[in-house]
Amino acid sequence: AARQHSNSSPNCLPFLYRLEVWPRIISQVFERPQIPAIMGQSASNTTMPTQNADYPKPYLDLLFKLVLVGDSNSDKMGILNRFCDETVDPFVITMDIDFKIKTIEMCGLKIKLQIWDTTSQERYRTITTLYCRGAHGIILVYDITSADSFDKMKTYMKDISENAFVDGVKILLANKCEMEYKRVVSKERGKKVASENNMSFLEVSSKENINIEKAFYTLVEDILNNVL
Repeated sequence: AARQHSNSSPNCLPFLYRLEVWPRIISQVFERPQIPAIMGQSASNTTMPTQNADYPKPYLDLLFKLVLVGDSNSDKMGILNRFCDETVDPFVITMDIDFKIKTIEMCGLKIKLQIWDTTSQERYRTITTLYCRGAHGIILVYDITSADSFDKMKTYMKDISENAFVDGVKILLANKCEMEYKRVVSKERGKKVASENNMSFLEVSSKENINIEKAFYTLVEDILNNVL
């Protein structure tokens, strides 16, 4: 079944503070992913700082790479801007690949989120899947007023599964929930796809700032719960 997000405090994984699990957690999950080269740019070889002999500590900075995937008209950029900048520009359409950084606190941890917004243009599909490699979380976004954007979710998931070798946690977001009068994709259909693919599901609105923060915190909570 699809993961259900609780309104209560997240499960903060008390076992994270057991000394014996820290090295395994860091080696498996918290290593900074390398960023693939794109359009003539050089790939980055930057990694997380090496832990010292006094590690672990009860407080740790983490870096999670998250990737937004979906049609441009689903307003992925609006979701990204709303979460990172608390603003939204309804006229922006993703023509390239860009990312933003936001730091949150959860479970006593300071977690830096590197959030990539990928282009949906057909000629860049291979690049999009490459950027999903090494991601800790994938955010699939569709527009509730567009059946086509919803139908493409299966294609995106197939591309990611076959070409990106992603083991990251996924969440399905139904954007533009404020436009109920134009809805063509029912909430039940979204829930069904999420359930079939073991993903959390939320209806959101980048325009009205509905469930945007909750969506990212839900994804981070799911990532933490899948550490071990």
